[in-house]
Amino acid sequence: MSDSKPSHRKIIHIDMDAFYASVEQRDFPELRGKPLAVGGSPTGRGVVATASYEARKFGVRSAMSSRIAIKLCPQITFVPPRFDAYKAVSKSIREIFQRYTDIIEPLSLDEAFLDVTNDKLEIGSALEIAKQIKKAIRDELNLTASAGVSTNKFVAKIASDINKPDGLTFIGPSKIETFVNNLPVEKFFGVGKVTAQKMNNMQLFTGADLRKLSENELVKHFGKVGHFYFRIVRGIDDREVQTHRETKSLGAEDTFTYDLSTVDEMHKELDIIAETVFKRLQKSQLKGRTITLKIKYSDFTQITRNFSYAHPVGDFETIFNTAKQLLEKVDREEKTVRLLGISLSNFGEPETKPRKPRDPEQLELF
Repeated sequence: MSDSKPSHRKIIHIDMDAFYASVEQRDFPELRGKPLAVGGSPTGRGVVATASYEARKFGVRSAMSSRIAIKLCPQITFVPPRFDAYKAVSKSIREIFQRYTDIIEPLSLDEAFLDVTNDKLEIGSALEIAKQIKKAIRDELNLTASAGVSTNKFVAKIASDINKPDGLTFIGPSKIETFVNNLPVEKFFGVGKVTAQKMNNMQLFTGADLRKLSENELVKHFGKVGHFYFRIVRGIDDREVQTHRETKSLGAEDTFTYDLSTVDEMHKELDIIAETVFKRLQKSQLKGRTITLKIKYSDFTQITRNFSYAHPVGDFETIFNTAKQLLEKVDREEKTVRLLGISLSNFGEPETKPRKPRDPEQLELF
């Protein structure tokens, strides 16, 4: 007699709590219990990379300008990021994960998906594994993590954010439908502020509301991503945990201590940034066909310009000269520049036909 009971994957999403800030507070006791921002500066320049939970109580958030953070929390302390320290801690966290599974998909230094369907220690329970991982992180690294446990990546990731900090949320197969039905649309993957507002204008506020629309209707209103919405609102997510995430781009950028106003100043900074990109490409043994220049102005508006070659490039001269040429095409409208960045992408085989260079603009307000 065959067993008709469906098998489910066991997925854990681990997300460290205020990672950069927590490492700083761990390593420097005088910062514990105080509102803290990693990145930015007390002069109001720069952007917050991570805020401690003490700072978040005042409304301080990542990607917020220092100037706004100071207005919200005048007593906030700013510290420069120590990425070498964060990378070392991230490596230790990864080693804890590997005690239980080798199927690990890191999303960043502080979060990852784990597939523990067949765990190394034969524990069997994803919930128990998540508990053990959280305990190991606390006992060995003196940090806290939040975990979401479910049968797919979408639900596990949303679940990890429910009871932060130090949370653990399990959404079993029988609970997924109710969970997704009650989920606000802005929590869905791929739904940003603009799309969420469009949905709200259509009287779509929760997963249950989205579920009322057919797949064709979702595609009509939201494009190709409508196919994904149709599946995800029903708790269907077949994406596997990918142990090897393909590098999509590689680059470097810098926020300056004072705004740049002349082309000569910008060329000097692009020279330094291009050298950093060149060294990173050499270390990774990569070449790319598309070079992208990123510019953020003093008013926090941001644009990108890019140029695609027919064949992969990776030498310093090409990177630097292309970035300069892209800069020359930009009408800065007398704005000063607070950040410049260069990145390479399209790490593939040469194309048989040269592509027409693209020159898109992406405007973002932070």
